[in-house]
Amino acid sequence: MGEIVLMRHGETEWSASRRHTSYTDLDLLDAGVEQAKALATAVAGHAFVAVISSPRRRALRTAELAGLTPTEVTEDLAEWNYGEYEGVTTADIHRHSPQWSLWTDGAPGGEMPDEIGRRVDAVLDRVAPLLDGGDVAFIAHGHSLRVVGARWVGLPAAGGGLLRLDTATISVLGFEHGRRAIRRWNAPPVPGLF
Repeated sequence: MGEIVLMRHGETEWSASRRHTSYTDLDLLDAGVEQAKALATAVAGHAFVAVISSPRRRALRTAELAGLTPTEVTEDLAEWNYGEYEGVTTADIHRHSPQWSLWTDGAPGGEMPDEIGRRVDAVLDRVAPLLDGGDVAFIAHGHSLRVVGARWVGLPAAGGGLLRLDTATISVLGFEHGRRAIRRWNAPPVPGLF
């Protein structure tokens, strides 16, 4: 049985400053380019039966620099839609709404946790049959991939709030004794990771 290999995109100006970035289509910083190239060394020689990417430039560029060619580009892996909080930091939001949490409250004018959960479930349902043939790679974003991890192990989308995910890291979703499991999380890309 194959595994799902999650790769978060490299650093952008807004990820570096911790600003919520969903539909704003930013490119990678120079540091993000180097991070994405490091992903290439970790996955070099590893065969994927499918490579699925978010349509955002930062994800597609990361895939390219990692030496991966997407077989599918889908909005299902796009970042959580932050609506009115696009470009705003959590610290700034907490100044006027101290109890706010994306994981429970969602984003005004954007998505609620159950909405992104449904998107993620759709892509997980599509790739499940592919895992019989080998590993599948997802290249996407911090919050959306955290939801992927949570949904993989049967948690609600809000469970992603328990899973920190840094830029240009690798996580692996697989199985243990026939049950879905998180096999690796938030690992730095190092040669020979697979």
